[in-house]
Amino acid sequence: QVQLVESGGGLVQPGGSLRLSCVASRSIFSIAPMGWYRQAPGKQRELVGITFGGSTTYADSVKGRFTISRDNAKNTLYLQMNNLKPEDTAAYYCNARLNNLDSWGQGTQVTVSS
Repeated sequence: QVQLVESGGGLVQPGGSLRLSCVASRSIFSIAPMGWYRQAPGKQRELVGITFGGSTTYADSVKGRFTISRDNAKNTLYLQMNNLKPEDTAAYYCNARLNNLDSWGQGTQVTVSS
């Protein structure tokens, strides 16, 4: 298993940007798909984007606005979020699937409001 710790959430105005970080307790990028999910109040958790083996896939709702990247030396996964909209308001979670087991971070809240 792996421990994941997210950070970087906060309050931002519509049209603004935030960058979320997810630090993994060990190096797993080459052996495990990693992704970002989000959950708004009263809604199910949904996939934002997932990356593995040089390929990254995004939900239609965030394509062109969000970008997943990583720093292998720091065991850190990032989510750059631009042109944020009120409907992006949610708790954002980092995920790793290692040996068919899911690991989740504690989540970081993103609120988009004027």
